[in-house]
Formats: sequence, structure tokens, C-alpha cells
Amino acid sequence: MKIIQMEVGNLGTNCYIVYNEQTLDAAVIDPGGSAAAITAEINKANLNVKYIINTHGHADHIAENDAVQQATGAKVLIHHEDAGMLTNAQRNLSAFIGGGLVCRQADKLLSHNDIVKFGDIELKVLHTPGHTPGGICLLANTVLFAGDTLFAESIGRTDFPGGSYTQLINSIKENLLVLDDSVKVLPGHGPETTIGWERTHNSFIL
Repeated sequence: MKIIQMEVGNLGTNCYIVYNEQTLDAAVIDPGGSAAAITAEINKANLNVKYIINTHGHADHIAENDAVQQATGAKVLIHHEDAGMLTNAQRNLSAFIGGGLVCRQADKLLSHNDIVKFGDIELKVLHTPGHTPGGICLLANTVLFAGDTLFAESIGRTDFPGGSYTQLINSIKENLLVLDDSVKVLPGHGPETTIGWERTHNSFIL
């Protein structure tokens, strides 16, 4: 499994292009901006993008869904509880930052413990509500794509509509802290970390 990490959009969202080195089958996680740069990386590596996966429905994680889908023909996946955010500018918060983002509907809706497979890569869906009702993390062996659930020594905001601090802490403790300390955490914003580091250094979950 190879990973291309890009910081995209005005809010510095981490977009990840995950692919199989042999088959070149790929998935794009959270194309929240800079569609031209994302597609340039895809074309440079000659990737066959099967899926665009949104870890949640906020505008800074979905903004370039349509553009990347048009360029690749990939299917858009999101948790069923956040699906309505794709087509509603108020729910995806773009209406409050001077925009009116409306994306196409998802091609497939995800649930907890679903497996998204491309090439020989399997991403396990972990439903981690709290930042949004349908927030998810994606686990691939020893790598966790954490969206805005867990950051390096921090957690996602819970003061947006649909957010819940209690729910987010429970999500982290029940679904993420049960993972091995060595699991690498690739968050939706900021630097990478590990489950072990967060277990001992993240004041929100100590």
C-alpha cells in the first residue's frame, strides 16, 4: 500500500491517495480542494481510482468530489448519516463561509465495519460519530485514516451542528484506543501521530 498525502483547500485538509503498487487501483480520501493538483498526482502515477471516500460531510473534505469523480469515474462513498450533507450547503457548512457547495449524491452509503476493497487493499470502516453524526475512520492494517475524529494531541471540533463531545470521546475510546499502539494515525488536518502516542499524550482522552 502506497500513500500520497496532500494538503488541500483553504483550511489545510489532508487528502490521501491510497493505492496498490502492483494493480495501481486507488482510492482518494477527502478531496477537499485543489482538484487539479489531486488529478495531476493521479495521472502522474497512472492510477485507476475506484473510490472517492469522504470521512465526513463538511465542505473542506468534500469540495472537489465532483471534479475528481468527473476526472476518474470513481464512485463516491460516505457514511449514510452524513450523506445528506453532500447536497445541502447549510449542512456541509459551506453556506456559512461564503459558499454554496452542492455535490452529487453518493454512489454508495457506508456503515460500521464495512470493507472497501480495491486491489489487495482493504479499508475497514469505523463509525466514529461526534464531529459529525456520520463521521468515519478507515483502518488499513497498521494505518488509520482518522478524518476529523482524532488529531495529534487533539480531537475534532464538536460545536458544529450534529456534533457531540461525549459521543466523540466515546467513539475514540471504543473504536480507536482498542487498536495497537503502533497504528499510524493520518488525520484530516495536521501532522501524523500514533495510537500509542495519543493514548499517553492526548489530554482530551486521558
